Amino acid sequence: MLHSPVLEALGRRITGGELSAGAVLTLDGIGAEFEVSRTVAREAMRLLEALGLVRSGPRVGIVVLPHDAWNVLDPRVIEWRLAGPGRASQLRSLTELRQAVEPLAAACAARGASAAVRDELVATARRLRELGEAGHGDGEEFLALDIRLHELLMRSSGNELFSALADVVAVVISGRTHLGLMPAHPEPEALDAHEAVALAVARGDGAAAEEAMARIVREVRGALG
Repeated sequence: MLHSPVLEALGRRITGGELSAGAVLTLDGIGAEFEVSRTVAREAMRLLEALGLVRSGPRVGIVVLPHDAWNVLDPRVIEWRLAGPGRASQLRSLTELRQAVEPLAAACAARGASAAVRDELVATARRLRELGEAGHGDGEEFLALDIRLHELLMRSSGNELFSALADVVAVVISGRTHLGLMPAHPEPEALDAHEAVALAVARGDGAAAEEAMARIVREVRGALG
């Protein structure tokens, strides 16, 4: 879409602190800088407003909003923040959210996942082990499978709020890899825990699934320092 480069650039500037709260933007200024029409500039501003990053109004123009107004759980906002100077703090906050949510989601999935999901979880965890032990833990296939495993657990929990956070978890996992924080050889304990949670869900053991997922997110938090 035509507004995407404008949206990306301004979103990163705001979430990265280059444009601070109270800064005022204009459609004419945006159009001149990015060489786009007012229609494109207006659409980009509409999307930023929906994300809580700006507010527009008569006689005040387009005003950048403070951090507490942002939609901090929107995957796009998370991605921008992970690319900015506050990435370490953002990763810590998101990992703490994962610690609060994912173990219980895994326990719920052990009770409610379909047979097909249980089979896919086990196969996915085994492939993750193969890739990790072969030194491909920082590769795109490992990343895609890691995201898939966590997504399956969240979406199979039977809890609509957990399911709604699946995209947030995916962005966090992806960000950790693309920021170079995922080792080529994952910790054996992490691979063990991924396989343990898959096997626990497969046999319907909610307590074991919860404990294994807690181990996974504890390892992630520990790796952040």
